Amino acid sequence: MSEKGKSEEVQFISLDEAASMKSGTRVTFIPGMQALYAEALKNICYVKKVPLIRALHPLMGISKETGEDRQARLYELTSQTSLPTMFHDEERPRNVWIEQLSLAENIGREDSPKLIPDDLQDRMDMFGLCAVILGEDGLVWNIRILSDNPLARKYGYSEQASSSALGKIVDIIRLIDHRLEEQEKAGSKYLVGNSLSAADIYWSTMVMSTLPTPPEIMPRTEQNQGMLMWFEGNSKIPAIEEVLSKRIEDHQHFILKTHCETPAVLGGELL
Repeated sequence: MSEKGKSEEVQFISLDEAASMKSGTRVTFIPGMQALYAEALKNICYVKKVPLIRALHPLMGISKETGEDRQARLYELTSQTSLPTMFHDEERPRNVWIEQLSLAENIGREDSPKLIPDDLQDRMDMFGLCAVILGEDGLVWNIRILSDNPLARKYGYSEQASSSALGKIVDIIRLIDHRLEEQEKAGSKYLVGNSLSAADIYWSTMVMSTLPTPPEIMPRTEQNQGMLMWFEGNSKIPAIEEVLSKRIEDHQHFILKTHCETPAVLGGELL
């Protein structure tokens, strides 16, 4: 980590460089931002001991300099614009979390933890939990449509959808808390079985959207101030605050501090 106010020593290549490379694993990020799906993939790859080359993900909107869509080239390369895009060797780009996870599991080092369980019941449980956290109409989806903004409209914001989003968020947090309670009774610190799985990493990362995370886990940067304020505001919504148990916080801190790189390395300007 560099001194306060200085940039972290993190290098980013251009999107075109990432797309043209013939070897290596390249993932798109926004410097200084813990965009949750990108942060989660970074944590997955860290656990799987997959070295990452960071590429610049273009921002949404129209460039003031050119008048063109800043994400047009990304769409040309990947037929979508969501963050993150994952390139590996000369294979097709992966943009969906389940494909990114499968790729990371396959290319990870042999001495890394297995994040997709062999046991079929555990595998079903793991993917089911991930779906309600990451998938359409899941935790993050509904957090995005709580209020009207450009990102929310990308994910189908409407007054009707937004009005039911809070209840769905609360139900998902309550579901995870109950799961952790049952696992604790069975003598496990993890969401599935007795060992780390992708569900633990995805949940611990995504729940940052409703659970303020201390700087020793998530550093403050010039770029992520607004996002952190948004997350903290979510945590103070009474219905969410009521279901955010100490058990959820303890699990998040245990997973991120024990298995992931903390403090998170984001690039950008440190505060």
